[in-house]
Amino acid sequence: MAVDLVGRISWGFMLKLLVLVLDPVLWRTLPSAAFMEVEMVGRTQSVFQNDNATIDCKIPGSPQLDIRIMGVTWFRKNQVNEPESKVFEFFGNHQAAFRPGATVFLWKLKRGDASLQLPGVQLKEAGQYRCEVVITPEKAQGTVWLQVVAKPVCSLFQDPATVKNNEEKHILCKASGFYPEDINITWTKRTPENPQYVEFSEGISTGPPVKNEDGTYNVTSDLSLKSSLEPSVTVQCEINHISLSTSEKRNFTLPGIDSKKSLIWKIGPALLCVGGILIVLLCFFCKRSCRRS
Repeated sequence: MAVDLVGRISWGFMLKLLVLVLDPVLWRTLPSAAFMEVEMVGRTQSVFQNDNATIDCKIPGSPQLDIRIMGVTWFRKNQVNEPESKVFEFFGNHQAAFRPGATVFLWKLKRGDASLQLPGVQLKEAGQYRCEVVITPEKAQGTVWLQVVAKPVCSLFQDPATVKNNEEKHILCKASGFYPEDINITWTKRTPENPQYVEFSEGISTGPPVKNEDGTYNVTSDLSLKSSLEPSVTVQCEINHISLSTSEKRNFTLPGIDSKKSLIWKIGPALLCVGGILIVLLCFFCKRSCRRS
C-alpha cells in the first residue's frame, strides 16, 4: 500500500521534498503557502509622466527571506505580441539595471517585496511589466499593465484680435501637454439674471489635438460670442480627461454693457420721443403767445 502511495506522487514534488530535507535553510526561506505565488496591484497601474513609479510585486506569507538564494527579474514589452526586454535583474551578489535608475530594494526583498522602482517615468515606458521571482526550487511570476498619463494645463482667455471688436468676440480654451489623446471640452454660461450655468449649443469650434515632440497633445476650443446688451456674461470652459480625478473648470467674465448704460439703451428712445413732443408743444404755445401780443 505504501508503494501505491509513492507511485501517485509526482517526481517533481519528490524532488522538491528532497531538496528541502537536504537544505534546512529553505524551510525558513520558502513562503508558508504550499506553492509560492506573487501578488500584483491589479491588471492595470497608472502613473503620471515624470513621476516616480513603484510597480508592485509581493510574495505573500513571507516574513523573512534569505535573498542569497533568491532571484528577481523584471521584463517589459510595449505591446502584448512584442518580445520582452529586461528592465532589472538580481540574483546572488549580482544585480543589473537595463533601464537607468531601475531597482528593487533589497531590504524590502527580504520581507517578500520585489516591487520595481522606476524614477521619472516617460510616456514611452507604458506597457506590460512581468515580475519573475525564484526561490530555489520555487518560481512564480505576475504581470501588470503600466499606464502613463499626463495632466492637461488649462487656460481660458479672449482672443486678442477680437478685444476691440464690438461685433463678435472669441473666447479661447486651451489644454496643453496631456496624454492620452482623448479629451472632452464643454462650454457653459451664466448671467446675473440667470445664475445657473447653461450649455452653449452653437458658436463652438474645437480643433483636432496636435501632438508635441514629447508625445503629449495640445488642443484649442474657440467660442464665438455676438455682442450683447446684457450687463455681464460669465463663460465657463470645462475639461474632462482620464488623468483628472475631477474636471478642470475655467471662468471668464465679459463686462458687456453696465446696468446704467443698459438702462439708457432701453429707455433712450422713449425719452427722445417725449422730449420731441415737449419741444413741439413748447413751440406751439410760443407761437400762440406771440400772435396775441
